[in-house]
Amino acid sequence: MSIDLKTIKHISKLSRVSVDDQKAEKLANDLNSIFKFIEKLNELKTDKVEPLTSVAETSLKLRSDEVKSNNIREQIVKNSPQDNEDYFVVPKVIE
Repeated sequence: MSIDLKTIKHISKLSRVSVDDQKAEKLANDLNSIFKFIEKLNELKTDKVEPLTSVAETSLKLRSDEVKSNNIREQIVKNSPQDNEDYFVVPKVIE
C-alpha cells in the first residue's frame, strides 16, 4: 500500500486539519515507511505462537484482604459541606 499527496490532502480535508505541501510530503513518507514495516510484520509466521499478556513471566503477589480502619464514618461525614448525619449532599446532576 502506498500513500500519495492526493490521499494525504483528502485525509487532511476530512479531518479538518490544514497541512501544507511540505508537511504533506513528509507525512506521506512517514506513513509509507510505517506501512512497509507493517508488511514486514505480516510476513512473520505466528501460527504456533501463543499470545502473551506480558513479556515478563511473573505472577502477581497476593495479599490478605484486611480492614485497616474501623468506624471512621463520622470523620468522613464531617468533611461534608452541609451538616447531615449519614451522607454527603451533592448538587443535582440529572433533571
